Amino acid sequence: MDSLELLAHPIRLRIVHAMGGGRLLTTAQLCARIPEASKASVYRHIDLLVGGGILEVAEERRVRGAVERHYRLRQDRAVVGPEALRALTPDRHRQAFATAMTALLAEFSAYLDRPDADPVADQVGYRQHALWLSPAELDELIGELRAAIAPRLANRPSPERAQYLLSPIHFPVEAAPGQEPQSR
Repeated sequence: MDSLELLAHPIRLRIVHAMGGGRLLTTAQLCARIPEASKASVYRHIDLLVGGGILEVAEERRVRGAVERHYRLRQDRAVVGPEALRALTPDRHRQAFATAMTALLAEFSAYLDRPDADPVADQVGYRQHALWLSPAELDELIGELRAAIAPRLANRPSPERAQYLLSPIHFPVEAAPGQEPQSR
């Protein structure tokens, strides 16, 4: 299974989100993070992610006669390359986007279900802005976002940090005036 297939499932995507920032988590901890999924389902998805090289076993410990594994995300493997994206059909793009939105909705619902959830204090945001951008301006904006986000991807969990899910999404909602829509 390639990275796109592995990541194109809401539970596997949520596991990848949970593992961000160099965290080492056990299957039990991941099950607690995704309580709406059965333990068997979480175990199955972890096995697929390990088999695909997206997760790796970081350490093993004996706990009451059983082996407890701590997993680590291989960030370099948890990406979908440009070649794979270029090969997607419009329907596969729809499926991938729907998966991402399903995972995002599940994460947001899990956040709101927490007894300590406070969207105002936590500065929760879900704004959308319609921007008019030339291709060069879009490239510049994407570069600026990458420059702002990339260094923070290396942040490790600490007592003063909460894990936030940041989901930049951009796509043209209409063509530039005078441009013909592309046929498929």
